Amino acid sequence: MKLREARPGDLPVLLEFEQGVIDEERPFNPAIRDAGVTYYDLPKLMSDPDSNLQVIEVDGRIVACGYVTIRTSKATFQHEKHAYLGFMYVDREFRGQGVNQQIVDALIEWGKRRDINDFYLDVYSGNQAAVRAYEKAGFQPLVTEMVLRLEH
Repeated sequence: MKLREARPGDLPVLLEFEQGVIDEERPFNPAIRDAGVTYYDLPKLMSDPDSNLQVIEVDGRIVACGYVTIRTSKATFQHEKHAYLGFMYVDREFRGQGVNQQIVDALIEWGKRRDINDFYLDVYSGNQAAVRAYEKAGFQPLVTEMVLRLEH
């Protein structure tokens, strides 16, 4: 397995992975539209000096990805900046092999080199496999977003 920064030539695979993330999240959030959904500005994540988009290759094939970006924190927080992790995706064939942990570790190291000590991410509470993976990486639940959907 080879961990590296994403390159513009990786965009077709990353766009497929983005749709994979969206498809995986639909069961946890029925409000996600059926078509025409995008989450990420992938070219910006690759070019922004305050972001780092990593991929893992196996035999020249990209099998996983994730990004970290530095954000300005709320004025009420003690820290001025924090890092946000997202677009964590592992090809089904490679799940359960510690691939996501490799990416999370690399993204956290990148943030630490920029003097960031606070790292955040979002995960659907119903996605217990992902919750367990992030808890294993040291993350703890902090906020629970709740929703009320009224029928029209």
